Amino acid sequence: MGVRYTHQAITTEQQIDILKERGLLINDVEQAIEVLDTISYFRLAGYWRHFEANRFTHQFREGSSFADIIDLYSFDKELRALLFTAIQTIEVSVRTKIIKHFALEFGAFWFMDENYATNETRFTANLAVIRKEVSRSHDDFITEHFRKYSEPDLPPVWKTLEVISMGTLSKLYANFSDPAAKHAVAREFGLNHHKFLRSWLECLAVLRNCCAHHSRLSNRVFPVKPMMPEHMPNTWITGFTFREQTLYPQLCYVVYWLNSISPNNTFVVSFKQLLANHPSVRPHLLGFPYNWEQEPLWRP
Repeated sequence: MGVRYTHQAITTEQQIDILKERGLLINDVEQAIEVLDTISYFRLAGYWRHFEANRFTHQFREGSSFADIIDLYSFDKELRALLFTAIQTIEVSVRTKIIKHFALEFGAFWFMDENYATNETRFTANLAVIRKEVSRSHDDFITEHFRKYSEPDLPPVWKTLEVISMGTLSKLYANFSDPAAKHAVAREFGLNHHKFLRSWLECLAVLRNCCAHHSRLSNRVFPVKPMMPEHMPNTWITGFTFREQTLYPQLCYVVYWLNSISPNNTFVVSFKQLLANHPSVRPHLLGFPYNWEQEPLWRP
């Protein structure tokens, strides 16, 4: 059984004193107070863990500065904004392709028919979540639909799939029973097999949530590892000696996916510029291998 928590709240000045005692260099105390009054102590703590020499005593490595921590935080914030824009392009396209390929062959309400599901339990759970998500929607096309129609109790797939979450969309695709239709969608994005798209969708849902909820990306361990095929039809990576649960493979599939949708996108150029704007940030914090800039995928 755990120990009862007894710590009390402390002032911002006391927080700074603790950081100083642990060896963090803080040249401008007033600025540090302003930062900690804007960004909470434990939100920043996720960024300064990289600077700690001891994870138990939380003593900082010699030369660690508050300024470098803020620079890493700023980089991470800008990276989330850049990434979220890319994810939006991918997400909209995936919804569109699934609607196009599935609806023409399997009808407007295939997602309500368990004959098109590989697992009945997952089908039931997915449909229950879809009903909740649609009921929460205030989009005009959803409210107008319900004003006009009462049966079935959900709108057709071309409306419903626009308002369900990325996680629900991922589960719906994974549980669909027709492999040919799933292959057709995957091929739209330069993927040889639907299992890769299923994996990337699952990972993208997690990555999207990190960006949407302002979660840290740097030095993060992701709970789901994307499938990373060694050979792809389009420009891809050649080396696979990277840590699988870091951000690097996540960004690799995002770049590949984005390139299949918008070949003239500027994501790689913008990412490299972001690194240049924050010279204290090291790509290895994102899981990037030492020769990543030589990879065909990362050449603009």
